[in-house]
Amino acid sequence: MIRSLVTASSIALASAAAAHPHVFVEAEVDIVFDAGGEMTGVRLTWIYDDFFSFMLTAELGLDPQGSLQLTPEEQEVLATFVLDWPDNFGGDLQVTQNGRQLDLAAPQQQAVEYRDGRVMETHVRPLRTPADAAVPVDVQVFDPYYYVAYEIVGDIGVIGREGCDIRFNPADLTTAYAMLEEILFGQPAFDMGADDYDFPAVGDAFADTVTVRCAP
Repeated sequence: MIRSLVTASSIALASAAAAHPHVFVEAEVDIVFDAGGEMTGVRLTWIYDDFFSFMLTAELGLDPQGSLQLTPEEQEVLATFVLDWPDNFGGDLQVTQNGRQLDLAAPQQQAVEYRDGRVMETHVRPLRTPADAAVPVDVQVFDPYYYVAYEIVGDIGVIGREGCDIRFNPADLTTAYAMLEEILFGQPAFDMGADDYDFPAVGDAFADTVTVRCAP
């Protein structure tokens, strides 16, 4: 979905190095548990930046008066477009435990809101197999190719149980950008500007991490 939105907004910059990231997203995170106290998923709210929200609504022909409000018909058009995730879109979410990536199911409880000129998308990503959070679980929100820069904001919510310790570890952006520059330094300029240039998968280096651990 994100990659489709980037394409639809017609954002064009001179080189691959300059073109990353295209979009800035504030991410609100809630950890979801079942009645038995096991972690069953992650609830995400993505709040797109003002400029990208404007480009998206303009591309779709919404809110031509600039009122920052949508009619019910316009809201339906926006939601239909935003929630149409491409088959190859992984959802920009990674959940790991003991270094092992946990399998995620398709999004549920999807919704889109347009508030104060910003597009907001909410959904739940269930774990295919519930996890015992007595063993720490790490949650990261990132685009592998860093077309989109995510920043986790606000308090991390816990839905469905108590007795959990939540720790937030922000990304070390200085180190991440230094690594990216080192990778790109050896790339010929004509390669970085080519349409088929494959930008390195460095998004995890820019990812904030939420670590969840609950009492047994």
